[in-house]
Amino acid sequence: MKILITGGAGFIGSNFIYYLLKTHPSDEIICVDALTYAGNLHTLQPLLDKKSICFYKANITDREAIDRIVKNERPHIIVNVAAESHVDRSIENPGIFLETNVLGTQVLLDAARKYDVERYHQVSTDEVYGDLPLEKLALAFTENAPLRPSSPYAASKASADLLCLAYSRTYQMPITISRCSNNYGPYQFPEKLIPRMIINALHNKKLPVYGAGSNVRDWLYVEDHCAAIDLVMRKGTIGEIYNVGGHNEKTNLEVVSTILKALNKDESLIEFVADRPGHDLRYVIDSTKLETELGWTPKFSFAERIQYTIQWYVEYEEWWRNMLNGSDAV
Repeated sequence: MKILITGGAGFIGSNFIYYLLKTHPSDEIICVDALTYAGNLHTLQPLLDKKSICFYKANITDREAIDRIVKNERPHIIVNVAAESHVDRSIENPGIFLETNVLGTQVLLDAARKYDVERYHQVSTDEVYGDLPLEKLALAFTENAPLRPSSPYAASKASADLLCLAYSRTYQMPITISRCSNNYGPYQFPEKLIPRMIINALHNKKLPVYGAGSNVRDWLYVEDHCAAIDLVMRKGTIGEIYNVGGHNEKTNLEVVSTILKALNKDESLIEFVADRPGHDLRYVIDSTKLETELGWTPKFSFAERIQYTIQWYVEYEEWWRNMLNGSDAV
């Protein structure tokens, strides 16, 4: 199987490439990444000398480059992981999110359609559903929940999903979509909650927590997410959406406290700051469809993998320093 992965030098994309080459060693991987601040070839360095992977530096908004890559490589599957994904950045500069997440998706869809790609898979997010009240713990988003995005980032991802569904119906394209809860694990850019808090704690810096830290997220270990993407792109029903949740609901404050305890740091490092505009209260998604139709279940517990993730950032300081310094990014 020949698989083109966009955003392959980023967090989820790179983990997905490692997962595929481990579980499907006969697959051929075409990695496409613009190598912006969140993408770094240093992440893929151990793989770049393998014959089963090739790399193209290209932005998914570059129609000519994407057309040329798909034409020359003729992948069986395109998996679009590339995205601007940080909510705070989307509040400050919504335009780049619309360009990458919506127009970039259109460019990929057009190339997939033009060259008869066998399957196009869109990696999306639970944030397209908006949020749930903190007090109604039994509520969870299913795939049929209405889209109520709260941030420009979430709105751009919802727009991309709708575009995929429209192409599937209008052009009869073989498209699937997965929507995941918050990912964590190795190779995540240090602006995200877990790696940022780990790195700050290691240096005895303040750990900024929005509001009272009561916002709830469902945490999904990145390898579990990769396994779900792999299943959906190979066996998922065309035109369908699949939720991917980790069954690990935690408040932001619980996550931060876990990190401090693991690093033997005092909770006095926590600093409560003004809340983010439009901050979603609670994300929880129902993965029943994925579990019953395709047999996926999360393999890893949060208690186990958060400790592994913390230790990974302790041991791989060179990696995250390179990321923060922009080293090997171009």
